[in-house]
Formats: sequence, structure tokens, C-alpha cells
Amino acid sequence: MPKTLYVTDLDGTLLNSNKELSPMTRKTVNSFIADGGYFTVATARTAASASIILAGLDLSLPAVLMNGAVFYDFKHKKYIRTETIAETEACTIADTIKQHGISGFMFAVRNNTLVTYYENLKTQHMKEYYAERVRRYYKSFEKVEDFRHTAAGNDVIYFTMTDEYDALSGLYNELVNVAGIDMAFYKDVYSDNLWYLEIYSINASKYNAVSYLRSYYGFDRVVGYGDNLNDIPFLKACDEFYAVSNAVDELKALSTAVIDSNLNDGVAKHLARMESVLL
Repeated sequence: MPKTLYVTDLDGTLLNSNKELSPMTRKTVNSFIADGGYFTVATARTAASASIILAGLDLSLPAVLMNGAVFYDFKHKKYIRTETIAETEACTIADTIKQHGISGFMFAVRNNTLVTYYENLKTQHMKEYYAERVRRYYKSFEKVEDFRHTAAGNDVIYFTMTDEYDALSGLYNELVNVAGIDMAFYKDVYSDNLWYLEIYSINASKYNAVSYLRSYYGFDRVVGYGDNLNDIPFLKACDEFYAVSNAVDELKALSTAVIDSNLNDGVAKHLARMESVLL
């Protein structure tokens, strides 16, 4: 039997509309792992929120976080691999964000701790994001005068911005030809009109991260699950890929098959079928 890794996205895929694991999903995933299945997650989330959301899961493999910018070991609470943005590119990104009048968050790993910087909480969504991360996930933030000054001499790994499509598309189009970086531009699954633009090292995609896990741990096959546009690079790293029924049409069209929705424990049900093969 081929050694197979199962990897899932979180929001809109494994998590329900409350951004939580259902009891059924938690129980099924732990049973799958206990019976010899290899399982981990690949998400845009940080360790601060993912560690709370995934509490109680028996994850032994590293998680792919921040769209592949970092690998995180939940058992030992440490970053085991990070992909930084070169200082020149980080400063270019900071300058371009400012020129477009857009606010967001910049991330760096310092002494095994993720540091989140912001210049101002310009939009209502930023204020809500900030409040939720502090209240629900105990995340810490540092206010700075200028991203560019902070990026100089710092190991920046990630930028993220949330706004309406028209506000972010111009920034995306200007940065798309910057060497050394990659981006994910996709709709927020919890909102009708907001989009995410996330920027990271060209070495830090879900594709590269999942390919690294395959090679490092000697997996013969990789099976993935997702729902959104930022999962398309992830899909390309998998031998089989399943879109939940609530996924965007572009991802469904590329997938091996469509499974039940995140609200109906689609990933857990599919894992349960795979578990029967292991036994």
C-alpha cells in the first residue's frame, strides 16, 4: 500500500461556519491518525489561531501555515522552517502598499515567535480582525510608524491585506512582476464583498510546502482538500484533490472529485472512507 499523506485546508474546508472543528470532524481525524493515517493541514492561518482551532487533534506532522511561509510543530510549539522575503523585496512591497493607500499586516518570526505589525487600523474589517485575534486567539500586535523602516533588517515572511476587490486588484497587478515573491488573491469565505491579498516569498507556496513534505517524509502519494482560489497551487502538488461542495467553481473544475460541504463534515466523511482501507 502506498504511503499516503492527507492534507487539508482549514477555513471553508475542514472548519464550519463558526471557524471551528465539529465534534464529528475532530473525532474522525483523531481516529484516522490513530489507525495509521498521515494527516496535516495547509492554511493561510498563523500558529496563534490554528493552534487554538486545532487543539485536541493528535497532529504529529508539521503544519503548513501562512500559505507555506512557515512549517509549525504543534506538539513542541516551534517553527521548524520559515521562508523569508528578501529585504529589498519587502521594502518594495511596503512602498507599493503605501502608494495605494492600503492598510494591512506584516509578519516576521523573531525568537520562535510570530510578530504581527500594523501601521493603522484603517478599515472596519481590520479592526474586527485585530479584535478577534486578540480576544479569541490571544494574538499580539505591534504598531509601527512605517512598514518599510520595520522591514529593513527584519526577517519578514508575510504581508496580508483585506479589502474590496477593486481596491486590491491594482496593488496585485503592480506587484505581480516583482521578483522573489508570490501572492494569493482570493475571496474571503466569511464575507460577501471582501478579498484577501497575501504576499510571501516565491519559495513559500502551498505547492512548495506540500512538495517538501512529500520529499522529506518519503510519501508516495498526497491527497488534498480545499475550497478556494489559493488552493489551486496546493492542488497541483497532489496526486488526488477533493473540493468541498461549497468550493469556488474554478477549483471544482480542476479537482479529482467534489465531496460534501464543510458544513456537512465533507473532509471527515472522506477520511472515514479512507480509514476503512487502512484497517
